Amino acid sequence: MANFLPLSEAVAQNLNSGDMVAFEGFTHLIPHASAHEAIRQGAKDLTLVRMTPDVIYDQLIGMGAVRKLIFSYAGNPGVGLLRRLRDAVENGWPHRIEIEEHSHAAMANAYEAGAAGLPFAMFRGYKGAELARVNSNIRKVACPFTGEELAAVPAIRPDVTFIHAQKADRKGNVLVEGIVGVQKEAVLAAKRAVATVEEVVDDLQAHPNACVLPSWTVSAISVVPGGAHPSYAHGYYPRDNASYIEWDKIAADRETFLDWMKQNVLDASPEDFAERTKDLRSAA
Repeated sequence: MANFLPLSEAVAQNLNSGDMVAFEGFTHLIPHASAHEAIRQGAKDLTLVRMTPDVIYDQLIGMGAVRKLIFSYAGNPGVGLLRRLRDAVENGWPHRIEIEEHSHAAMANAYEAGAAGLPFAMFRGYKGAELARVNSNIRKVACPFTGEELAAVPAIRPDVTFIHAQKADRKGNVLVEGIVGVQKEAVLAAKRAVATVEEVVDDLQAHPNACVLPSWTVSAISVVPGGAHPSYAHGYYPRDNASYIEWDKIAADRETFLDWMKQNVLDASPEDFAERTKDLRSAA
């Protein structure tokens, strides 16, 4: 059953240094506020998992919180590379990290296998691709019925998954609307899950095909308006494209990056997200 907690308490109770953790969202509803709280609390030695890691993973890596990254495609969406990730891999700053790269299909299937309690995912994929040469967790299996050769990857089962969503009701059920990536599977695959939401309502007013995470799948819920910024929350505020463009310049220099992180993360709070999205909300 989900507990309603301030974000600082939700992170402290559910995230430990050394955990495998997913901050999931696919261009949309990316849980920036939760990642910032993890940085403020000094989480270290994390194995980060994500389809399309972007700015928040660049920030976590640059602040030295990450030991390993399991991912499919990494970049600043619409802009270019992740400069803090590249600096860590190429130059070992602030320290070297291990990387395990997959395709989108592999990551989606691995999350689904984890949600189903299976040890691995099996799918048609990696035909003609060479990722298996650098990733020993990409294997081949034969279908026991047809003999067809299929790809196999380990299931993803995070210690904790963080998501952002539009609403929770007072019983702790969480509604995810708009572009839904693998948030549902990432929550169901995890031992613990934390959801930040824009608001708490009496009735979710969910349509029949809506993605509703029942309260028993979520460990904690924190009300953090604007908690997905600079990504967007369908129905609440749009994507802040200027912030993504600005990030490329901020992340390009180590000292500029550290100064920005101090001002906007270490010395900030979850409440600042509401202020950052105030104008975006009024325009939406």
